[in-house]
Order: sequence, then C-alpha cells, then structure tokens
Amino acid sequence: MPSRRKFVLGAVAAGVLAGGGLATVSFRKSLSAAEDRVSAGSSVFEASYGTMEWAEAGAGTPLLMIHGTGGGFDQGLAFARRLSAGGFRVIAPSRFGYLRSDYPDDPSSARQADVFVELLDHLGIDRIPIVGGSAGALSAIEFAIRHPDRCSGLVALVPATYAPERPSLWPMSPWQERLMRAMLDWDSLFWAALNLSPDTMIGTMLATDPALVAAASADEKARVHEILSIIQPLSRRSRGLMNDARLASDPAPSELRRITVPTLAISVEDDRFGTADAARYIAHEVAGARLIIYPQGGHVWVGHDEELSAEIAEFVRTLG
Repeated sequence: MPSRRKFVLGAVAAGVLAGGGLATVSFRKSLSAAEDRVSAGSSVFEASYGTMEWAEAGAGTPLLMIHGTGGGFDQGLAFARRLSAGGFRVIAPSRFGYLRSDYPDDPSSARQADVFVELLDHLGIDRIPIVGGSAGALSAIEFAIRHPDRCSGLVALVPATYAPERPSLWPMSPWQERLMRAMLDWDSLFWAALNLSPDTMIGTMLATDPALVAAASADEKARVHEILSIIQPLSRRSRGLMNDARLASDPAPSELRRITVPTLAISVEDDRFGTADAARYIAHEVAGARLIIYPQGGHVWVGHDEELSAEIAEFVRTLG
C-alpha cells in the first residue's frame, strides 16, 4: 500500500486515540478484555492442514455450529446460546484464518467441510446435524454434499450463498483489497467505529436496519451489540475475514441437488445481504427442504431469536 494511504489510516486511528487519555485507556481495556476472552474456553487439535480451534457448550444432542464472517468459536457459541441452554451440546469450530485456526494453502469451503470431518473424528462423533450461519453456510452446505454419511441434517441460517437473483455484494479491486487488508490489522479503527458510529456498523457489518435494533427489547439490543463486540480483536480474524470476502461476496453455485439430508433454510426478507434469495434457492433446489422467511429483522434476525432457536431445536429433534 502506498505510504500516503498508510498515513491516512494511521492519522484516523491516532486522531481518535489522541482525543484524550480516557479514549486511549478505554481502547486498551477493551482490546485486553477481548484478547482474554478469545484466549480462554477453547481447545485446539492438529488437523491435516494445521491447527484447528473449537469450543463447546451445553450437554445433550451434539450440534455443529458454524460461525459467519467476523466470527470464530465465540460467535458460533453466541449464535447457539439458546440451543446450548436447551438440551444440545453445541460444538463451534473457528474456521480457517479465525483466531487460533490456521490458514491453509487451499482455504475453500469444500476443504473446510473436509476438516469438519477431522474434528468429528477427533471428538469421536459419527454423525451430526450442522448449522451454518451467514458465510458459514458455504462450508456447512459443502459438508452436507460431500459427507452425507457424517451429516444428519443441514440448517442454512441467513445463508450468504449463491442464488441467481442475489447480487454480488463486494466486488473488490486490487486497491480495495489492499485497503481492506490494512484496515483489518488496525484494532483501533474498528474500536473507534464501534464507539463513534454504532448505527453505521449495525447497518453495514450486520446488514440490519438500526431502527429495528433501537425499537427492540433490551435482551435483543444486548444480543446485537454482543455480535458486534465479539468481532474484537479484529486483527485475530483478518485472514478469515478476507477469505470470506472472496468466497461470500460473489459465491459460486453449490451442487445443492446432491444434498440428501433433511434441510431447513431460514432467512429474513429485509436482510441487506440478500440472504432471503439464497434461502429460497436452497429450498427450491434441495428435495424436501423446508423454508422459513421472517418479514423483518435484518441479517441478525432482530426480534426472532427465541422462535428461530425453537425452530432449529425442533428440526434437529425430528432427525432422531
């Protein structure tokens, strides 16, 4: 990146932090707390490509929860909190390039799906239902296609996957990609954006109308802001984020008609990422798939977390 662009990025961060000692202290405390959070509660094992991280919560029927863009095991556990509290053993890996999971030479969704099998072998689990949220639906779908003997059911949750009607979200030029890479390594920029313009972050990163969050219950507001805050530390997720930007911005079609396991597709009509189109396409292509579309709630399904979790729980229970 040219030095001028580096200077501009540095000036933004320096300007925010130089606004006062309190801002600097607050940023450092926030980053330290985030580092402590992602450094505890997870485990790693040596997969064929390198180190893979995973965590689990709850007890009961095993369920594989695959996080979305900006996530990691922590986002996966947060997405499935009601499930882990309601009789499910939620297993949440960190995908390629997120937190302590290594980044392989082939970071494709198909390769990630194959590594999920290695995780199941490590845990001694034969078959399992899988839930893929947002960009995590790409590898969840590949898991159902490539490993039907290990997958007992598929839930595509606000899937950032292919649909003929779904427009490309972020076609990046080489300059834009370099700029994005530089910004992802600046935890201070992300922290500043969260604190100075949370509504903008909700509207862009979470693809959700901020007015919906403002009108939501206290619990729902807290859940949405947790999803945003979990992205910290951003720099520990930068390689995974860049990979998701490539894979999910203009996703290639999957061989959906090869899916033979029971399938549930869930989305929200006003999701700014256009995942309702993708969910409808999955339901159309996969024989016997069930479709749920909520009219309002954005990419993080504001106002529907309880009923959405109940739908997933009932779906998994019917799998036996």
